[in-house]
Amino acid sequence: MAKLIYSMITSLDGYAEAAEGTLGTGAEDEEVHTFIGDTFRNVGTFLYGRRMYETMVFWETAHDLPEVPPHILQYARDWQAAEKVVYSTTLESVSSEKTRIERNFDADAVRTLKAESDHDLSVDGPNLAAQAIAAGLVDEYHLFITTSVVGGGKRFFPDGVRLDLDLVEQRAFASGLIYAHYRTR
Repeated sequence: MAKLIYSMITSLDGYAEAAEGTLGTGAEDEEVHTFIGDTFRNVGTFLYGRRMYETMVFWETAHDLPEVPPHILQYARDWQAAEKVVYSTTLESVSSEKTRIERNFDADAVRTLKAESDHDLSVDGPNLAAQAIAAGLVDEYHLFITTSVVGGGKRFFPDGVRLDLDLVEQRAFASGLIYAHYRTR
């Protein structure tokens, strides 16, 4: 059975999206980007909300940019090879291959997808992830913690949910970014 992984960059105070401005720096360098690519290479399906999909669809054509570094090219190829499911009530069409739109998040359909998949799945975006967490679907959490405190926004973990997690791996990067990988007990 495949795992469902929730991973995002988060501020030091736990926000996956800042109310104002950015979450800070740390995830832009080659070391971090290569690590992210290597860590999530086994993801065969990405589950996105509309806004996260609109951010990530960049990878559909990133290989066409001039002088693309190898680590960017590899990530683009991996992303293009994966299936994508976009949960949106407003998105009319998609602009990437291997992508379909679902109008509503269906926990049972995701359970079936996990059971039938040979590769892991990733849920991205705090709103969609909150639904998967509440349904008890998330098996692993990968946090990339910046050095910034942003004071508000959308939280990485939803309010009202209790989780007991085991630390699997941690790593600090030269940029100051901290990686923390947890598994659900």
